[in-house]
Amino acid sequence: MANATSQTSKKTSLCVLGDFAWDVMIRTNTVLLAGGDTFGEVVLAPGGSAANVAVWAKRCGLDTLFIGKIGNDPFGELAKDNLAEEAVKAHFISSEGHLTAAVGVWIDHTGERSMVSGKGADFYLLPSELPRGLLSNVQHLHLSAWSFFTDPPRAAAREAARYAKKHGAKLSFDPGSFQLISEMGVERFLSYTKDLDIDIIFPNHQEGEVLSGEHEPEAIAKKLQEIYPKALIALKLDAEGAYIYEGDVGHVISPTDDHLLDATGAGDSFAGAFLASYLRYKDAKVAGVFATKISGWVIEHLGARPKGDGRLEQLLKQFH
Repeated sequence: MANATSQTSKKTSLCVLGDFAWDVMIRTNTVLLAGGDTFGEVVLAPGGSAANVAVWAKRCGLDTLFIGKIGNDPFGELAKDNLAEEAVKAHFISSEGHLTAAVGVWIDHTGERSMVSGKGADFYLLPSELPRGLLSNVQHLHLSAWSFFTDPPRAAAREAARYAKKHGAKLSFDPGSFQLISEMGVERFLSYTKDLDIDIIFPNHQEGEVLSGEHEPEAIAKKLQEIYPKALIALKLDAEGAYIYEGDVGHVISPTDDHLLDATGAGDSFAGAFLASYLRYKDAKVAGVFATKISGWVIEHLGARPKGDGRLEQLLKQFH
């Protein structure tokens, strides 16, 4: 797919900047003992938190652009093909010195997942490589914390946020990983994010607890809104649904009755679906319900971006 470098008079609804990675997914059918063997599934699937959000926003009907850095290698070519297939506009920065990112995803027999992220080309995005013409022509920019845990690419992500905001864009952010926030230190993590004038933040419950020091959804949301003034808080609660806090109004979003097969990418699909709805209709509660239903469908399938089926088509039609 050719880089989306031409600027048009109509602004792109959503731009997602960050990682495209290939997930090497291993799922076991039973408990795997230390040093033991078992049967399961081993799958190569497209992923990367930022790319997942872009794909789900597009699947949910929003005009979407992805910006990211990949290697000049076969996996990089596959990344281009993948986003072209998904009809996501893309601007790829190609690296000769680093490979396209890959992530090891371990899914246990209960459906819970753990990840080991290799540092691919996406971790080496530089401010000088940003396509400023594109960033000045977007209505909304979404960033993932995976662009903030090391530098590079942190300086590039922060510059992209400042530049897009300067040109009138709104900004959303996913905190990404409670473990990496804890390892970095909460105050240090906040120092890189709370000055960016974030409009929407998508923490899960564990990330919300770590960042706020609170435990109950309402208390977490209120504290996060103090840290990120005026931000809409879309708190993902997994099996408990979601809690949406906008202004001083909270909405409890009931969970779906979907059965967990694989939690990979559930939070990304939530963010993509939420943005697709909210940026068009400006109704946070409706967007929360829609996002919860989409992420509920995702957890019943293997991978962050499973192929659609009749049920997904019906969900998309209900909210269009």
